[in-house]
Amino acid sequence: MDQVRPVELKLVDELFGMNSGYVLEFSNSTFADFFQREVNVDIYDEAYAIYGSSKGKHLRAFLTVSQPRAIAKALAALWEYRELSRIGTGQAEAVIRAHGRLTAIVERLGGHQLPIYEAQNTAPKHLKGADQKSFRADETTLAKLEESFLALHEMSDEPQARGLHFERLLADLFNAWGMDARGSFTLRGEQIDGSFLHGNFTYLLEAKWQRAKTDAATLRGFQGKVDERNEWTRGLFVSYSGFTDVCLETFTAKKIILADGMDVFDALSRRLSLPEIITAKIRHASEYRKPFERVRKLFPL
Repeated sequence: MDQVRPVELKLVDELFGMNSGYVLEFSNSTFADFFQREVNVDIYDEAYAIYGSSKGKHLRAFLTVSQPRAIAKALAALWEYRELSRIGTGQAEAVIRAHGRLTAIVERLGGHQLPIYEAQNTAPKHLKGADQKSFRADETTLAKLEESFLALHEMSDEPQARGLHFERLLADLFNAWGMDARGSFTLRGEQIDGSFLHGNFTYLLEAKWQRAKTDAATLRGFQGKVDERNEWTRGLFVSYSGFTDVCLETFTAKKIILADGMDVFDALSRRLSLPEIITAKIRHASEYRKPFERVRKLFPL
């Protein structure tokens, strides 16, 4: 696994001002203390003086010679420091898609998705009936999620990192709409990518971020997980690349509906209500015995 690439160093410089010789508003002593506490590294070690003696030069050296996971940890800590300072002083974000682009680098290096520190949606954890229909998700939250979704395209081809990023994004999206989403869990050797609430039903979630389209055998496996549970359990299978033609022709859905990456993009970019999308997909599946129809057809412009 590589260290930070030259093109990625440009983004780091945009975010933290590395090429100026400074790093954010750190003094020499606070910079040294920050790296010691957050990364357990002596940033002023000779190993990090190969480009020069300034804070920015030491940071550049660290990003190019250290172990990937240590770099990911440092970038995450710097991001937290920067964001809390920026938001605390009321500054607007000046770097385009900063969160998503830096998250892609951190996850490529073995770290986790960066947190979003903007004010989050304060809606009740789960909304029902008329409340769910009238509720609108927070615009700032949706904009950040759209940015995070687009960042998936810049990630490396490591399937595990992409998959985890995709699962977390979907959970955050459902929570933005008050659907009480939960992350992945394992039960009796069975892996479930997450769950959420809609109406009186609990929906199990399967999220696939892969280049190949999903086939019927994979859907039957997921449907089996849903069928083994009580009658108020349903399922949503989200395949970023979509489904094979044969799959859509031969698979008979019972209690699951389907979505693809274009559905997620349309929901985010058009700020469509997730509860309304789920309801529309359910009705279409019931009326036409087809578990998949694109959001853009269910909600034409």
